[in-house]
Amino acid sequence: RYARDGRGGRIDPRRLSKLITPTLYLPSATEVLSELAAASDPGSVLGAYNPPHEGYRRLRAKLVELRSHLDDTPLVRIPAGPALKLGMRDERVPLVRARLGLGPSEEPVFDRSTSLALADFQKKAGLPANGVLSPQTLAALGTPARARGEQDIIAQMERWRWLPPDLGAAHIMVNVPEFRVRVMRDGGLAHEARVIVGKPETATPIFSHRMDHVIVNPSWFVPPSIMKKEFLPGLAADPDYAVKRGYVVTRGRNGSVSVRQPPGERNALGWIKFMFPNDHAVYLHDTPNRRLFASERRAFSHGCVRVDNPFLLADQILGPEWSTERLKRLIGSGERRINLPQPLAIHLVYNTHVVGADGELTTFDDLYGFHRLVRQALEQRG
Repeated sequence: RYARDGRGGRIDPRRLSKLITPTLYLPSATEVLSELAAASDPGSVLGAYNPPHEGYRRLRAKLVELRSHLDDTPLVRIPAGPALKLGMRDERVPLVRARLGLGPSEEPVFDRSTSLALADFQKKAGLPANGVLSPQTLAALGTPARARGEQDIIAQMERWRWLPPDLGAAHIMVNVPEFRVRVMRDGGLAHEARVIVGKPETATPIFSHRMDHVIVNPSWFVPPSIMKKEFLPGLAADPDYAVKRGYVVTRGRNGSVSVRQPPGERNALGWIKFMFPNDHAVYLHDTPNRRLFASERRAFSHGCVRVDNPFLLADQILGPEWSTERLKRLIGSGERRINLPQPLAIHLVYNTHVVGADGELTTFDDLYGFHRLVRQALEQRG
């Protein structure tokens, strides 16, 4: 059980969300017992079932550090009661303000300063930051800050267990909550760039795969979700709805309709896309709307990952034969597939808590609530 838990078997990530689909590498009992029987140091054998990755080890060291310090957060016991919202009067308001480190107020009114302070607490606790004192928030207020910090790190450590033990000597890592893509090579950073990820209602999925080719001058086939919401109603009102916007409509004999946007400067995929065929039908690609990269919170897509300066990424993964200059000479000359010299592992991850080489913990917004789901699942498991 320890070995399986070390490899990510404590909870089933696919039961948390249909968009969390890592491939777990769970050992069999026979495999574990055979290794232990032959080992001179069974403890090290069991320990090796935990992730070998540096990101995991740093989190573990931070967890040890947290547990070595006494919690100095003053706990104020707040009685249960109805949810408190902005403008409401309640005798518990002074207790809430004291718990949040605010000064006393003349009236027991849940005012703007209290609501803002509570929203900040909720954000740090991984709760919806709405400034409302809900039963869930009340429970979190009754948990020492050290314990909440431990739960956050443990939940993040669990997500590292979902990755393959071997990430690949060269691999691509997209950290969705950070809006960043990195190319790692032999343990070092070779390239990084800003990315745009899916909106909360069309979230980018979390999984690992292998990238095997890129396409220059790609066509964009309108996905079923956009067809249903936008194009089919438009075509019903005006048969030339898509054509007027530069799309090509193909009608099948069975009544099916497909809509394609030809290559060009207005194409939704830009000039290049990076392919790793998968069940979610997502990939990395360019975009004609590059101004969005200036935003700090870049959750604008329908699920795919848009890459800033994509030709620099292509330069990293296609090798010296395909320089940026050579790739750009292909622009406008028709769709062209280029295979990678060898498939490259790509990991779409959800790291909301990251410990740097200096030991400092950086947190990113729980964009889709996935971190909260993991933490709650682990807490319920006990």
